Amino acid sequence: MSKVSGKLVIFCAPSGSGKTTIVQHLIKNNSNLGFSISATTRPKREGIEENGKHYYFLTAEDFKQRIEREELAEWEEVYEGTIYGTLKSEIERLWEKGKTVLFDVDVKGGLNLKRAYGDKALSIFVKVPSIEVLEQRLRMRGTESEESLQKRLKKVKEEMEYAPFFDHVLVNDDLQTSFDKAQVLLDAFLEE
Repeated sequence: MSKVSGKLVIFCAPSGSGKTTIVQHLIKNNSNLGFSISATTRPKREGIEENGKHYYFLTAEDFKQRIEREELAEWEEVYEGTIYGTLKSEIERLWEKGKTVLFDVDVKGGLNLKRAYGDKALSIFVKVPSIEVLEQRLRMRGTESEESLQKRLKKVKEEMEYAPFFDHVLVNDDLQTSFDKAQVLLDAFLEE
């Protein structure tokens, strides 16, 4: 298989910032984008998620072997015992279809992708106006126990420190405005 080369657009944000909603909007409205499906060791949410659609669900052993064989563009133990990463074959699959690869990944993974792909990658950090707004959004989801919510909020504070290392910081205080700003950033990058 020949190596095809294209561009990458990386969206990172603390949980609850609206990153996934922005990414889904861009995918829906830009046929030249292909969403990169991440690999993970976390269990599949039965009845909700499908292997190869939401994530590539791998065993910890399989994931470690792929790391050793250098089959991942990036990987990170995001939560203790739970690894996420991007398979190089996933990027190649999308490039072969002529797509710009769009990522929705954790902050460290995003920075690792940017480091690996340099000018071929655009990195965007999505943040909310305040930690309080973020906590309110996470509570409204109703998907977290109080313990996991507190764990996420602690992680949010750590992740916010990485914002200056991204090409752009998009403050998501109004969703439609964020959609528009994200589209402008995407268009400018693809025209380069």
